[in-house]
Amino acid sequence: MQAELLTTAGCHLCDQALAVIQYAAPTLELTLTDIAEDDDLIARYGEKIPVLRMANTELCWPFGLLDVRALVGGQR
Repeated sequence: MQAELLTTAGCHLCDQALAVIQYAAPTLELTLTDIAEDDDLIARYGEKIPVLRMANTELCWPFGLLDVRALVGGQR
């Protein structure tokens, strides 16, 4: 399974989200996308990051282990 984590440099919440995701779904293929490199992403997600995107679903912070597992489990 593949997913994307929207993040930016120096974001401590993004670090926490990454740890939650890696613990909840260790086999998930995760791409990290720095929103600072895209004006459209900044406008849309600037105050929402970290955001986990998978298929057509977005999971905005704060999320926990069960949220990530439900998202990953629902995509199988």
